[in-house]
Amino acid sequence: MRRRLINSTLAVVLVVIAVFGVSLVIVETRTITSSAQDRIEYEAQRLVGIVEANVLERERVDPQALSDQLDVGHHATITIPGQATVEVGHRIDEDVIRGTARGEQGELVVVEEARSTVTKEVGRTLAVVGAVALLAVVAAVLLAVRQANRLASPLTDLAETAERLGSGDPRPRHKRYGVPELDRVADVLDSSAERIGRMLTAERRLAADASHQLRTPLTALSMRLEEITVTDDLETVREEATIALTQVERLTDVVQRLLTNSRDPRTGSAVPFDLDEVVKQQVEEWRPAYRSAGRAIVRSGKQGVRAVGTPGAVAQVLATLVENALMHGGGTVALRTRVIGNQAVLEVTDEGPGVPPDLGNRIFERAISGRNSTGIGLAVARDLAEADGGRLELLQAQPPVFALFLSRTAPERSEPEKTVR
Repeated sequence: MRRRLINSTLAVVLVVIAVFGVSLVIVETRTITSSAQDRIEYEAQRLVGIVEANVLERERVDPQALSDQLDVGHHATITIPGQATVEVGHRIDEDVIRGTARGEQGELVVVEEARSTVTKEVGRTLAVVGAVALLAVVAAVLLAVRQANRLASPLTDLAETAERLGSGDPRPRHKRYGVPELDRVADVLDSSAERIGRMLTAERRLAADASHQLRTPLTALSMRLEEITVTDDLETVREEATIALTQVERLTDVVQRLLTNSRDPRTGSAVPFDLDEVVKQQVEEWRPAYRSAGRAIVRSGKQGVRAVGTPGAVAQVLATLVENALMHGGGTVALRTRVIGNQAVLEVTDEGPGVPPDLGNRIFERAISGRNSTGIGLAVARDLAEADGGRLELLQAQPPVFALFLSRTAPERSEPEKTVR
């Protein structure tokens, strides 16, 4: 994976350099050549103006004066009708770029410059572009190596964690990597480890309890069945059959109790209930307090949602959030119900300043409070939510958005979302 990330990053950088670098070189080469040509032609125009002035005043063309007007490294040839050709500057024996200008009296000025001058300037530009490209490649390689290590190392850790879970070691690692997607995988693995640990404990307890508690009713049932097989008296058969049925009922009760005790005790009291009724009850209960504070409390979202939990515990969690919004929040408090997959989500939000940035999810820890409260309410609310197999989370700190996630029952009737004040 590391090699693929490095190669892919480097390939992208090289493609960008190839496309933009080559285009830049072509444009710069044409610009430099065009600029040199314009410079030579401008110089020829300037010299022909001087020559014209001399001809009109019938003065002799002074090569020394023209030499002072000529740029260093240039060569000029001046042709005047009826006079000898005048050359200014050193003759250039290599390939040249040439600029020509004609005067009104037939004067001709040709200025030349070595093409190697332009070539050197283009070379300097190429060197700068090449240096920038090399720096870009080096920076891309370093960044690719860093990113590859940052992504590949956590994946190796997560693979080891998954392998350890498969081998029967359900200890969560609680290690995070600063990458949201990888942290999400780590969260899932840790949650799976905790669930596997609880399942193993429950299975061990179930096996031990079953071996002890089922032995007695099974023995009694066997005895009654043996009595039935050895008797010919119909009345005795009926009596023993009645007793056997009683033992079967007892056995059923024992099995049911074992299954109930083997489950996670946090989910033992959860039952299906109408989430709308709990929300409506809390809104009606808290509306007078909000009205006294000059604020409003509203509910909205999907109607007819049925969740799994303890109605009293859910009401207490919701009451804690609404009370916190009244004490520490501001503006309108909104209770919104929505469905995500197989979960029912109840969000509570207000328009206040929210949770201080230095707290974040630590707001659920005991004795942690941002505004001089006991810091117990949210911790208890989270415990109550988890006792029903749900969870309470802070989705957004500013403005605050708390969300209670619960498992839901069969799909609800389709009703449009609406807001109730």
